[in-house]
Amino acid sequence: MSTQDPTGENRPHPGPEVGSGAVTDVGPGSGAPLPLQPGGARAPLPVERLVTAGQGFTQPQYTDNFYEAVGGHETFVKLVDAFYSGVADDDVLRPMYPEQDLGPAKERLLLFLEQYWGGPKTYGEQRGHPRLRMRHMPFRVGPEARDHWLRHMRAAVDSLELAPLHEATLWDYLDRSAHSMVNAAD
Repeated sequence: MSTQDPTGENRPHPGPEVGSGAVTDVGPGSGAPLPLQPGGARAPLPVERLVTAGQGFTQPQYTDNFYEAVGGHETFVKLVDAFYSGVADDDVLRPMYPEQDLGPAKERLLLFLEQYWGGPKTYGEQRGHPRLRMRHMPFRVGPEARDHWLRHMRAAVDSLELAPLHEATLWDYLDRSAHSMVNAAD
């Protein structure tokens, strides 16, 4: 396989050729375009691992399932457990959780995050559409509560020691979600 350079000369293509024994399925599905982010940029896919494609060429292999790429159920359990260990002693956030035991809240967050990131659909089967803003309306969520939530979630995300792309992808969503839940001024 060759490509034409700006001078008009044909040069060997730098990547492996299809059918050469190299990995050929490196994107989601069969070459479907990446999802758009705000502003029209294509969203990056999580790198699952590097695959040697012959002659010392290493090519990233992608997965379109973030849930699997970061470690699945165990990773999300660790995230939620770390988050709620901070919430349990937080004088701003703890009063927002009506149950004495944080177990039911932990379970709801775990199921929601797993489903959102491509895991089991249990949350939707049990609770229907997430309707996050509606479900948080009974609680006064001001900037102070948001900042406390973000502080505990930041510590929880850091505890996972994810690859930088995975960490940034997860944190971007959590940060935007926290800001969208604010329904009161402090």
